[in-house]
Amino acid sequence: MKYRPHLNTINNFLSLHFILKMEKSNQNSSIARKNYMFLLIGIALIVLGYLLMIGGGSEDPNKFNPEIFSTQRITIAPITCLAGFVLIIFAIMFKPKQEKD
Repeated sequence: MKYRPHLNTINNFLSLHFILKMEKSNQNSSIARKNYMFLLIGIALIVLGYLLMIGGGSEDPNKFNPEIFSTQRITIAPITCLAGFVLIIFAIMFKPKQEKD
């Protein structure tokens, strides 16, 4: 197997370990540690919203299951997904205050 340094860099960049270990004074990065945390929370909210939408179907196609129209699937899950997307947009746009030396 060939050594591919670019794949190692991508894996390190995407890992949670990298995000948690970032230095607060890293001026080279255009996105701060707080932004990455908002981004991860937003992704988690989107995944949670889609998980809340799962289910409600019927085993038998001839029988109707009213559970498909429950409040969880019609209201709570889409709002959770929307909140996740809004948080991701906020994480991209947010510029943290810079500390004065």
